[in-house]
Amino acid sequence: MHSLTLDNHNRAAIAQLLAADRWTVACLCAGWCGTCATYRATFEQMAARHPDLHFIWIDIEDQADVVGDLDVENFPTLLIQRADTVAFFGTVLPDQALAERLLASQLAHSEDELARLAAASEERRSWQRLANLRTLLRAAD
Repeated sequence: MHSLTLDNHNRAAIAQLLAADRWTVACLCAGWCGTCATYRATFEQMAARHPDLHFIWIDIEDQADVVGDLDVENFPTLLIQRADTVAFFGTVLPDQALAERLLASQLAHSEDELARLAAASEERRSWQRLANLRTLLRAAD
């Protein structure tokens, strides 16, 4: 499976996909960003290597009503979550090996570890409130 690009026509279908208890990796980028355009190939390769995960490409300007007040400081920004637990939200260097290591480290956590980490700091607690892609999609409907 390759990544899906969130658009106004597939929001409901993507929201339904994300309702399952699976990992989701979303890349938040912008169409004008050259780094994002280059990183897209890396993101697609990751999606091909992990067909059991959902990979969603989100243009923050085209999907501004979904992204809302999320603070995307730089590109690419990755959002990694399992069900309703946001495991990671932040800017990453556009490096394939780094992205793979980041993803592997998140996938290695048990549900209990994820829950503990999600509550471990104010930053991570804010991810749960502000960066949950399931919640963002529901709110945009």
